[in-house]
Amino acid sequence: MFATYDRAIARLTTFMPDALLLLVARLGIAAVFFLSGRTKVEGLLTITDGTYELFRTDYALPLVPPEIAAHAATYSEHLFPILLVLGLFTRPAALALLGMTTVIELFVYPDAWPTHLSWAGLLLPLIFRGGGAWSLDHLLGRGRRDR
Repeated sequence: MFATYDRAIARLTTFMPDALLLLVARLGIAAVFFLSGRTKVEGLLTITDGTYELFRTDYALPLVPPEIAAHAATYSEHLFPILLVLGLFTRPAALALLGMTTVIELFVYPDAWPTHLSWAGLLLPLIFRGGGAWSLDHLLGRGRRDR
């Protein structure tokens, strides 16, 4: 029974390489943050008045002025997902988004932990394993040193 299971798993991994799993994780979490970032701007990157108001009221963070938080969050939600899609600086980008997720969980939406946990579930493999063989990190040689 265990031998059959082992053969099935070996066969499955030939159809689902780690590179594909990491690519899906990169694209999935990038979409979540990038689309959120797009709701905060008009045009390319003009932050809306509504975004500033959200950071003054609903998203009010301790110790960070709302104008700075609005800019930091908006630019982060655009830059880091683009890096993840490219697989460039995958670990730092994923770590930054995990930090952002932690701030959102602790200070903005503490009851949304199931959603934030699912985001962390996509980000943690990227932090610990990198972007995978189908990434610019790997192509540029940084991914090879991780192994």
